[in-house]
Amino acid sequence: MLQLGVLALWLLIIIVPFFTFSFFINLTRYFTRNPSSSLSSSTTNSKLPRCYPLIGAYFDIVANRGRMNQWMTEVLRHCPTGSYALRRPFGYRQIFTANPANVQHILKSQFSMYPKGEMFRIGLTDFLGSGIFNTDGDNWKFQRQISSHEFNTKSLRKFVEDVVTTEVSDRLLPILKSAAEMNSVLDLQDILQRFAFDNICKIAFGFDPEYLSPSLQEAEFATAFEEATKLSGERLSSVIPNSWRIKKYLNIGSERNLKIANSQIQEFAKQIVRKKKQDLKEKSSSLEVSDLLSRFINYDHLEEDWLVDIVISFILAGRDTTSAALTWFFWLISFNPKVEEEILKEINGIPEQPVYSDIKEMTYTHAALCESMRLYPPVPTDSKQAANDDILPDGTVVKKGERVTYHPYAMGRMQNLWGSNWMQFKPERWLERDNINGKSSFVPKDSYTYPVFQAGPRICLGKEMAFLQMKMIVFETLRGFRVVPADEKGFEPVFISYLTAKMKDGFPVKIQKRSLSL
Repeated sequence: MLQLGVLALWLLIIIVPFFTFSFFINLTRYFTRNPSSSLSSSTTNSKLPRCYPLIGAYFDIVANRGRMNQWMTEVLRHCPTGSYALRRPFGYRQIFTANPANVQHILKSQFSMYPKGEMFRIGLTDFLGSGIFNTDGDNWKFQRQISSHEFNTKSLRKFVEDVVTTEVSDRLLPILKSAAEMNSVLDLQDILQRFAFDNICKIAFGFDPEYLSPSLQEAEFATAFEEATKLSGERLSSVIPNSWRIKKYLNIGSERNLKIANSQIQEFAKQIVRKKKQDLKEKSSSLEVSDLLSRFINYDHLEEDWLVDIVISFILAGRDTTSAALTWFFWLISFNPKVEEEILKEINGIPEQPVYSDIKEMTYTHAALCESMRLYPPVPTDSKQAANDDILPDGTVVKKGERVTYHPYAMGRMQNLWGSNWMQFKPERWLERDNINGKSSFVPKDSYTYPVFQAGPRICLGKEMAFLQMKMIVFETLRGFRVVPADEKGFEPVFISYLTAKMKDGFPVKIQKRSLSL
């Protein structure tokens, strides 16, 4: 009886607000359909969201849920300061900004005032645990210190170089060659995700899942990871903040699926950690320490759960970011032949078996990748939660506990930051030509104007590793093949994102063999 009473109480807590909210929504719909209503004329700028009592900008949020990045970019363009306070249902306010001064303020100048925060941490704990991307304070500092040391070792860079080279030559190129010979259609996004997944598992775990294979079969861990990424992202972007907690309590719908996916990920990762510990124990004198997990295990006081969390975080970073960046890169050069021609000229001047120094000198390719990520950043938004009341440099008032989201996707599309030709795919905007020797050098942009790799104390540790992988893939792929959209005339890709970005429904392509002679 007691259990029934508790259940009834919970249903009352859930159902009454739900029907109250539904009634208010229907009432508001009535007003918005009638021009004479005072509610329908409550805004002075048609480009900005309409806000109403209690429900805030609910209708605009729902109407644009499938294109939140594009919509918020349009909104921010019509805000003089490049910032906007979006009012969500029940008085919750989220601040979006595309203002570089604000980005520097929250990522560097007032770093301690803008942690990841409780909302982000709770929303992702089931997936990422207490990994480096989901923690603050001393825990974050400790993980960052260890990770920073390991990422800066030459031995890790050499290991990454060897792993990428092997994955390209033994798996990626044979699949591309087969597709070219059979004139078949490949989903390049899927291929690149598989490549990145194998790659990061080898680098992080020292484990090869063989996800990129000729059969292109599904792998349980990879499928679970994809599901967990999507559903965890939906938690953070829900129309009504924290509404996912109700489904989690009842273990229904997306929360039930997320629980299953997270369980599979945790079990798989724990098995890998235990096996690696055993291998290191048995072969301590002969086993070379190369992968990240082996390096972290060498810190004796680290617990198993911590090791699992940090490796899962690295998989998230390495799997989705590079594959997303490359998917959009190959699409962009497919209809920008002059850019592709310049990249091919650069490739033609590099040895057939390049080493790190050769790849590093691919200046034009580097610029083209940066330009691609300007328009289609792998992580289009990132949020912090204010620890105290504050005022941003542009005058935006921030209250304690409010979520402040900086928007790399919108920032890459702002005329005041990139000029009137911001919509053009133009790698040259990243290059500076020497009038004496005629050579071009790469000129990086201010990391607060271009926060694709974050900035400040949390700047991406794997940035150089990511560029190494991407440039090696570009080198080997374009040297031997031409990537052509399967539907050259009618294909219009759609940019979507959860925790990281994707091309909706994949990127179907045909592969054509190339004879590289310029």
